Amino acid sequence: MSTAAAAPARTGSVLADLLPSTRISDRVRDVALVAGGAALTGLAAQISVPVPGSPVPVTGQTFAALLVGTSLGAGRGFLALALYALAGTAGVPWFAGGASGAGAPSFGYILGMLLASTLVGALARRGADRSVWRTAATMVLGEAVIYAVGVPYLALATGMSASAAVAAGLTPFLIGDALKAALAMGALPTAWKLAGRR
Repeated sequence: MSTAAAAPARTGSVLADLLPSTRISDRVRDVALVAGGAALTGLAAQISVPVPGSPVPVTGQTFAALLVGTSLGAGRGFLALALYALAGTAGVPWFAGGASGAGAPSFGYILGMLLASTLVGALARRGADRSVWRTAATMVLGEAVIYAVGVPYLALATGMSASAAVAAGLTPFLIGDALKAALAMGALPTAWKLAGRR
């Protein structure tokens, strides 16, 4: 068994480290986690609701990307979202609403998710997903990174002004993002508490 599995509550671990493993199976486990994280993000992207006046839909992929990052850690989270982005760019129809390719105005959000999953994964290794309020702050920071990349990309891709891009690519999503952060606030610390009782 790995030391992370033997001491689940130790700072420096993420939830994925709690899975039992041996040295031989660590690579196989990591490959499966990365592929699973990419697939989860692709599935969540199919929960897609159009927003009137915006080329960017409300989807579940933002929440999935942040959950993948915090659960897998920075390295595996980065690889999972990189696999998601590269496969979707290559033609796998698992971007929002079954789309693929890099030409959509919303592609900047996918690049932002890649960075955000890495950031929240690094913070999770420092214990940022162990309490309600730290988890909330981590999710909000991750969402801010997604918008910091996605909104300027939207403006460049569509020729919108900065204020129009904010109105179309940020403002309509704030309530939904608050709900996603609230869901994570309950789910991640609870998962750690349950793991600590094993």
